[in-house]
Amino acid sequence: MTGQPLTQPIIENSSAPSRDKKRNLLLFIGSNAVDICGELFEFNYTGLSLPSFFKAELWLKNQILSNAELPVAIISDFALQDDNVFSFHYGLKLQERLNNIPLIVIAKNRPREDKIKALKVGIDDFYIHEVEARQIHERIQFLDKFKKLTSKMKVEPQVKLNYFLPNFKMPIIKRGFDVLISLLALIFLSPLFLLIAIIIKLESKGPVFYISLRAGSGYRIFNFYKFRTMRLNADKELVNIMHLNEYKNEFGTTFIKLRKDPRVTKFGGLLRSSCLDELPQLINVLLGDMSLVGNRPLPLYEAEKLTKDQFAKRFLAPAGITGLWQISEGNFSGLSDEERMNLDIAYADRSNFLFDLKILFKTIPVVVQHAFN
Repeated sequence: MTGQPLTQPIIENSSAPSRDKKRNLLLFIGSNAVDICGELFEFNYTGLSLPSFFKAELWLKNQILSNAELPVAIISDFALQDDNVFSFHYGLKLQERLNNIPLIVIAKNRPREDKIKALKVGIDDFYIHEVEARQIHERIQFLDKFKKLTSKMKVEPQVKLNYFLPNFKMPIIKRGFDVLISLLALIFLSPLFLLIAIIIKLESKGPVFYISLRAGSGYRIFNFYKFRTMRLNADKELVNIMHLNEYKNEFGTTFIKLRKDPRVTKFGGLLRSSCLDELPQLINVLLGDMSLVGNRPLPLYEAEKLTKDQFAKRFLAPAGITGLWQISEGNFSGLSDEERMNLDIAYADRSNFLFDLKILFKTIPVVVQHAFN
């Protein structure tokens, strides 16, 4: 059987398309996103559709054995009768020729918890809302570039929840320094931690720590710790105060920073102005999620927007408490998206232990100046 262009109804297929060799091959598993696959034809894709993960696995294995063309990306429904997308993803990671193929899941109206789980195990994208063909095309291009960059680096497999996640190993001297400083700081600052925790509990209802999911080095997702500085359920109010965002440009923005955030408590404002709310990130450093110096780990809603090829490098550096843009002039008066991302890329290019020490020493006066402004 031969493949058919995506402008025509997609049918079950057992071989790569042969009628249009110039087009990129796309594999779709399931039937709930046929329309968007058809729209991808104008972006130079042709494709085939298979009804189950089982048949998709057989077809992919046959392509490998016959040294035939492999898809540039795989788009899948979330729930199919024969298996689940997580097991299928795990199988892709076990095959050397398949583990760099982007896996994109379209799961309209699924709960956000499903998306979080998918991103945690390493699935490249998980759309729970309407998505356009151009967005899919841009993500495929970005993921292809990003995976090529990461494949050139040393990657140490890490088992978590029975899945393999990328873990970029830091230099021994940098990791040793991080462990030593973070451990000593946590011991020395433990009385201050206790005092802050008591005041937070006395001032407002809610937990002492604010814990959120962040994307760090290699897009690895982890729990990020800060002292809670806002009232309870403040995340739900964000959409109503986006007009206060200091990061602005005519095309919208990736980053969010609110100088006069109405959700912040009185004591929370003091913690923020003194940067004491950041102290729990020493726990992240000790656990290995972050380094003392690196690019700031991003909330998932920010990381998802970085789809441009040139910004992939910022995820190839360690995630850190402080970094290059924090010590740059204007960091508290507002950098543009592009300026901040360019600084992240500059750090990824120059990252070394001596450079980290310079950034650490320059961070001290910046924090002091910020605390008294």
